[in-house]
Amino acid sequence: MRVKRGTTSHKRHNKIRKATKGFSHPNRVSIKRGRQALIKSLQFATRDRKNKKRSLRELWNTRINAAARLNETTYSKFMFSLKQNNVELDRKVLSELAVSEPKAFSKIVKTVIK
Repeated sequence: MRVKRGTTSHKRHNKIRKATKGFSHPNRVSIKRGRQALIKSLQFATRDRKNKKRSLRELWNTRINAAARLNETTYSKFMFSLKQNNVELDRKVLSELAVSEPKAFSKIVKTVIK
């Protein structure tokens, strides 16, 4: 009995076509180029997830520094005194306080820096 082999290939190709939806025309239509573009896009996604964490931490530090300078101190002195007084607030929480609750942030600064 003859075995037709098109169904497996078609499934694999349709899987690539579904994953490359929204890509430019050659990368969407051609299976070979689509596979290459898909692999590259997954590499970019992995890299950019790491870079997102990096850039968010940079933003938090900038916000904390700006709020600390409004309270007559610097970022480094503020973070050092937080460590000395065993205050375990991370940078994300501190930056949110600095932006949304400036009074609460200034209270933290006052209690930590004497």
